[in-house]
Amino acid sequence: MHPEIEDEILPYCLGEGIGVIVYSPMASGLLTGAMTRERAARLPNDDWRSGHPDFTDPNLSRNLALVAVLGAIAKRHNRAVGEVAIAWTLHHPAVTGAIVGARNARQAEGVMRAGELLFTDEELNEIDTFFVETVA
Repeated sequence: MHPEIEDEILPYCLGEGIGVIVYSPMASGLLTGAMTRERAARLPNDDWRSGHPDFTDPNLSRNLALVAVLGAIAKRHNRAVGEVAIAWTLHHPAVTGAIVGARNARQAEGVMRAGELLFTDEELNEIDTFFVETVA
């Protein structure tokens, strides 16, 4: 969603042996597969996400397109979209951990299993291609 750190920060940390702990790999619910355009529009005014650029267009459309890419991968692995989002952040060799949240035991189980998910080269290419085509 915000791959900017992949160009300079993550390579620097990897080269220097500095571990990186990422925060909110599911983007505060946006990359869980449960967020829709309608749900984003109904967020209460006191919910910080209601005015955040990631939850409003044009970024919302791009982010929901990313969810579709992650969702296709999730379906192939019989996993939740949020698990794929977490696993995507963890696949980078500089990333040593992720701070994630869960609201119930089912979500917590998925969060814990996300670290076990391994992508094929084709799946990594799908995600990379999305970012190349939409961030450029």
